[in-house]
Amino acid sequence: MDITFGGAAGDLAHAYVREILHPAILHHSVRVWLLADHLGRQQDLKGAEREALAVACLFHDSGTAAPHDGAQRFEVEGADAARAFLSEHGWPDDLGQQVWEAVALHTSPGIAERMGTLPRLVRLAVLADFGRTDLLGTEGRTELTEALERFPRLDIEAALADAVVAQALRNPEKAPPSSWPGGLLAAHLADSDRTGGGNPAF
Repeated sequence: MDITFGGAAGDLAHAYVREILHPAILHHSVRVWLLADHLGRQQDLKGAEREALAVACLFHDSGTAAPHDGAQRFEVEGADAARAFLSEHGWPDDLGQQVWEAVALHTSPGIAERMGTLPRLVRLAVLADFGRTDLLGTEGRTELTEALERFPRLDIEAALADAVVAQALRNPEKAPPSSWPGGLLAAHLADSDRTGGGNPAF
């Protein structure tokens, strides 16, 4: 299975995040695209909307990277980066907004699933990559599994949690209470000497 990203903008998005993301987070982002595309094909998602989904998946954790480590939560920083990327490449504002919502809400259970096709698919794909394989159905699973295996996990849970917590330690406003980053930060502060086992709030 050749790994493609829906078109020229998707390919450019992949080239960009490949330069800025931690390897584990990059692999996770590509896996999320493969999973989201698998789900999207079941809904006959195609054309510009499919390519926008690729951009959303590739950028969904871009807020953990140094170029996008701004004052806001990593999800919002990544969403702003994705929308700016699409705007720079002449994409319409309505698709840019859908991508923004998909990235900004991907850690918001019960909300992303009800905000439209792209936020729902990104959210479900993230869940699937972290174990909810029951969401995928059976059709095309062999080909999907083979594609996913090309992108090893590389201890993504630790890499992503550490990246989010490191930002929050520098700027606690990036991890407000009751948010996913806030939960990671609180768990880290409650046992900052912990070694191994990962962040219990992941």
